[in-house]
Amino acid sequence: MKNKNILNKSETEKISWEKIQDQMRAKFGKDIYESWLRKISFVDQFNDYILLSVTTRFIRDWITSRYLDQILQMVRLNKPEIGRIELSIIDNNHKLNDTNQDQKVSSKKDNVSFIKDFVFQYNRIDPNKNFDNFITGPSNNLAFEASKKVSENSSHYNPLYIYGGVGMGKTHLLNAIGLKLKDKNKVMFISAERFMYQFVKSIKSNDMVKFKEYFRNADVFLIDDIQFMNGKEAMQEEFFHTFNALLDKGSQIIVSADRPPNKLARIQERIKSRFSGGLVIDIQQTNYELRSKIIKIKTEELKNYYSEGLNITEDIQDFLSKEIISSVRELVGALNRIVSFSRIYNKTPNLSETKVILKDLLNLSENKVTVELIQSLVCKFFKISKNEMLSARRSRYLVRPRQTAIYLTKILTSKSLPEIGREFSNRDHTTVIHSIKTIENLKKSDTELCNNIDNLKNQILFNKSNEIQY
Repeated sequence: MKNKNILNKSETEKISWEKIQDQMRAKFGKDIYESWLRKISFVDQFNDYILLSVTTRFIRDWITSRYLDQILQMVRLNKPEIGRIELSIIDNNHKLNDTNQDQKVSSKKDNVSFIKDFVFQYNRIDPNKNFDNFITGPSNNLAFEASKKVSENSSHYNPLYIYGGVGMGKTHLLNAIGLKLKDKNKVMFISAERFMYQFVKSIKSNDMVKFKEYFRNADVFLIDDIQFMNGKEAMQEEFFHTFNALLDKGSQIIVSADRPPNKLARIQERIKSRFSGGLVIDIQQTNYELRSKIIKIKTEELKNYYSEGLNITEDIQDFLSKEIISSVRELVGALNRIVSFSRIYNKTPNLSETKVILKDLLNLSENKVTVELIQSLVCKFFKISKNEMLSARRSRYLVRPRQTAIYLTKILTSKSLPEIGREFSNRDHTTVIHSIKTIENLKKSDTELCNNIDNLKNQILFNKSNEIQY
C-alpha cells in the first residue's frame, strides 16, 4: 500500500495542540511564549511525526535551534508514538488546509520530484533561500556567479562542486539553483544523509526499482553535504551509477561539501575523480566588509519585521562583524541572540552585556574548537582513554565523561545532533539528546559537576597551543 506511512486520521485521535501550548507557556514563561512560541501553528499529524508551521524562516530557525527539542518532549508525553517534529514556513496568504483537495492536486503537478513513500517530503525547496537575498563579497562571489550561470542553463559546468566551511552559504546556493529551475525542470534537492536513509529504506522494503526511477529521472540533481557518504560502500556504489546515469541523460548535477574532492575521506576514487572533472569552487572565509554588510542587511530586515521597532547600535554591529568570524550562520545567530535579549527585556544591550550574551561564541574561531580537542581534554580530565570513552561500555566512570564530552560538543561547536553521534562511535541522535539533557539536569543540583564543566570549557576555549594530547 503506497501511503501506508500516512496516518489514517479518522482512526487515530489527534494530539491536543491547545494542551501543548499551555505546557509551553508554563515551561518557558509568558514572555518567550508570546514572543516566539505562540506563532507556531499545528498543521497535521502523521503516524510518527507532526507537522507544524510558522510564518517566516527567521522564526523557524530561532525555534528550531532553541526550543524544538523541548517541545518534542512535551509532545511525546502526550503522544509517545511521535518521534519528531517537522517545522515548515507557511505565510498567512497560503495556509495549508488538511482537507484542501486543490493542494493535493497541485502537489502532484509540482516539478520538484520526490519519493512518494517518504515519511516527509524532504525535497522541498525553501522559497526564502534565493539569489536575491544571498549576500555576496570577495569570498563567495565566484560560487554565486557560477550558481547563477547554472540556473540560467547557460553553463557547461557539470558537475558544479561547491565546498566551504559550515554555515558559509553552500545550502543557500543549492536551494537558490533549485528554486530558479524547478518551474521548468524536474528538480531533486536532497542531503547526502537523506539519500542514504532512503537508500537503506528501499533495500529493506525491496523497492530499489522505485528508488532508481526517482533519483535517475531528475533534470537537475542537487545533493548537499556529500562528505557524509564516507565509508558507506554500498551507498557509494549506487550513487556512482546514479551520477553516471544522470550525466548520460544530460542532467545538471550540483554537489556541496565541506572540503575539496581530493580531501574527501573514505570516498571512492572514481567518485572523487568525477567531482574533480567538473567546476570546483570554494567559498572562502568571510572578510570584515562582508560580515559588516550581512549584519547591516539582517538588522534592517529585523527592524522591518518588528513593528515596535528595534535598535541595534553601530557599536554592537561593528563588534559582531569583528568578533564572530567562523561562519555566516554563527554571525546571524549571534544577531538573533541580541534581538531576543532586546525583545525579552525591552532594552538594547550595551557592549558589556553583548559580550556576556555571546560569551560561548567569542574567540571560538581563534581557538579552533574541534570534537577531537573536546574528547582529548575530557579524557585527560577524567583520567580515561579515548578508546574507553568511545566504547560501548556503560560503566558509570565512563558514562559521565562521555555525556560531558557530548554536552560540551553541543554547546561549543556548530555540529548537529546526528553529526555529534557520528563523532562518538556512531551513536544515535537520541542518545546524544539524552546525554545533553542528563548533564543539564545534573548541573542544577551538582555543584562539583558544574565546576568541572566550567573548568573544561575554559581549557577548551582558551587552549592557546590547541594541541590534542592523547
